[in-house]
Amino acid sequence: MKKNMGIADRIIRVLIAVIVAICYFMHIINGMTATILLVLAGVFILTSLISVCPLYIPFGIKTCKNDK
Repeated sequence: MKKNMGIADRIIRVLIAVIVAICYFMHIINGMTATILLVLAGVFILTSLISVCPLYIPFGIKTCKNDK
């Protein structure tokens, strides 16, 4: 798969995932909300590591610089 995420997009996703993790471990979020947000944070980390967002593909979104 071609990369479709830029560095800023990846950094923002990692920061959001870290904030969710901090909120979880400080017991700010709990229950079903915590579960949903932790799964979403995991997806954010995974997509940041591989630089591909599956939701961007059908919409043709690409936040990375063009390869020449």
